[in-house]
Amino acid sequence: MDERRALVALFGFLVTAVIAYIAYRFVAALTVALFIYYSTRRFYRALGRLHLPKRVRAVTVILLLAVPLLLLLSYTLVLLVTETRRFVETYPVIETAAANVAWLEGLDELPSLTFEGVVEAYRAGQFDAITDFLVENAALLTSAITGFFLNLFIVVVVSYYLLIDGSRLHDWLRRFDDDAIVREYLEAADRELEAILFGNLLNVIAIALIGVGAFKGYNALVPAAVEVPYPALAGVLTGVASLIPVVGMKIVYVPITAVMAIPVFFSGEHSLLGYVAGFLVVAVVVVDTIPDLILRPYLSGERTHVGLLMLAYIFGPVVFGFYGLFFAPIVLALGVTFAHTALPRLLGGESAPDSGLPADQRRLDDF
Repeated sequence: MDERRALVALFGFLVTAVIAYIAYRFVAALTVALFIYYSTRRFYRALGRLHLPKRVRAVTVILLLAVPLLLLLSYTLVLLVTETRRFVETYPVIETAAANVAWLEGLDELPSLTFEGVVEAYRAGQFDAITDFLVENAALLTSAITGFFLNLFIVVVVSYYLLIDGSRLHDWLRRFDDDAIVREYLEAADRELEAILFGNLLNVIAIALIGVGAFKGYNALVPAAVEVPYPALAGVLTGVASLIPVVGMKIVYVPITAVMAIPVFFSGEHSLLGYVAGFLVVAVVVVDTIPDLILRPYLSGERTHVGLLMLAYIFGPVVFGFYGLFFAPIVLALGVTFAHTALPRLLGGESAPDSGLPADQRRLDDF
């Protein structure tokens, strides 16, 4: 009997090691999927009031998150290409770049953004240097593109099945209970992760709405020469950028300030720079500082300290890379919840007073 148990334990250890290795290789995709799951779970459950099937609700939630993001990125890319072309046609950028960049050697002007224009430029040999570079690095580019779509596929699939079967996974983990410690910890950790990650999504939405309102309000009060270009898009991008630690929204409104100030400065209308400075004050105070001070404490979770959460957002990307933006807060929430719930019980102390129940309600285990 002991030998059979040892063999079963060895087999279980090997399977666990393989699963852990696979999870490590795709930890970024799994972390993003976990973020999407906890960010959208409340909405998924709210759709249950409409008596929709689980699969329909899960697909609806993912589409409502993915489609706006895809449209936002596409719109941003189109505007970026359009504005870059306008800038290149206004200033002598092509001549300067052609003299210093091998790719652009012999290029006198940008090809027309039509199918016929691109084909004509290709036949004229304007893309030869770029084509040679792509051929030389085809393996690297193919690997990068394949890896991106593979990780995207994992994110979608894992998020989908977590929404559908997350409760079954939770019930399975609760089977390994010992004096209700596991159950209490899992329930507390589940609530804390939802509070933090759902709070992230709410923070993005709130900052985006505040940014759109502030930028449009600014445009209504200033001359046309110093208006914010595409204020709705700028506000939404500001909200998305609020996820990035330290720099955050600055990567949006600081370049916007520069784009507004440079033409005014070179045109000699220095009096308009005061409006640009006013925009910077509005962006820093109204969009960046005040919402962070007011919203952050309410969207930081039930137990996790705001300062610790901010440190997790800062150190996570530094230690783990991009996915650390989501991975570090998850690890912090699990650690803080363990310290509040399971650790006192394991050390022989009393359970945490905050059990998630009303003060006059008791658990069945108390009897």
